[in-house]
Amino acid sequence: MKREDLQGKQILASNEKYYIADHGIREAVFGGNMRDINLILENIVYLELLRRGYAVTVGRSGEKEIDFVCDKRGEKLYVQVAYLLASQETVAREFGAYDSIRDNFPKYVVSLDEFDMSRNGIKHRNIRDFLLAKEWN
Repeated sequence: MKREDLQGKQILASNEKYYIADHGIREAVFGGNMRDINLILENIVYLELLRRGYAVTVGRSGEKEIDFVCDKRGEKLYVQVAYLLASQETVAREFGAYDSIRDNFPKYVVSLDEFDMSRNGIKHRNIRDFLLAKEWN
C-alpha cells in the first residue's frame, strides 16, 4: 500500500506497507498470529475498507503515521488501529496521530477496547462495531 504525505499531498515512493488476504496462511507459515495481533487487526480493517470501495493509502504527517487514509469519490476517512488502548502513551500516540490534520473528515481510532474513549472529535470504536457499521461518518 502506498504512503501519502498529508501535508504535501503527494504519494511517497518508499516504505510501502504490505497486507495479506488470508490469515490462515500467515498462521501456517509463521505460527502464532496473536504475537502480531496489531498487524492482524490492521489487516482485517484494511480488507474491509477495500471491500467497501475505498482507495486506501498510509498517511504521514510530519513524524506521525496514519494507518489508513481512505478515499471514496472525494470523501475521506482516517483510521488508526490499535490492539488495546491500555496506557496513556498508547492513547496519546493513536489519537495524537491526527493532531496536524485540520480537515473535517471523519477520524477513527479502532481497538478491541469495549468502552468509548472518543475525544476532540475523534471517534473511538470497538473493532467489531466499526466493521459492522453500515457507514462511517
